[in-house]
Amino acid sequence: MSPEEVSAELLQDFKARMRITHDTEDGNLRWLLSSSYAAVKATCGDFDIATNQEGKELVFERARYAYNDSVEFFEVNFMRRLHAFGISLVVLEDETV
Repeated sequence: MSPEEVSAELLQDFKARMRITHDTEDGNLRWLLSSSYAAVKATCGDFDIATNQEGKELVFERARYAYNDSVEFFEVNFMRRLHAFGISLVVLEDETV
C-alpha cells in the first residue's frame, strides 16, 4: 500500500487514536501508516488491514512509535504480539487450504 492508497477511514481512525484533530500532517501520517503496514507485513505475513483488527492495531502502534521518533523500540516492545500475530496468520492460511 502506497501512502496514496491509505484509505480516508484508516487515516481518520489513526488520527482519532492519536488525538490529532488538524489536517496539516495528513501526508506524513499516510506515509507512516503505509510504511508501518509494509513493516508489519514483512515481519508477520500478508493480511488485510481493513478486516484484521490485530494487524491494524500493530500497524497503528508502529506508526505511533514512528510518529514519536521511537520506531527502533517497536519490535522490542511488541515482540510477543508480533510473533503471535505471525503464527495466527499461518494458522489461518492453513485452515483455508
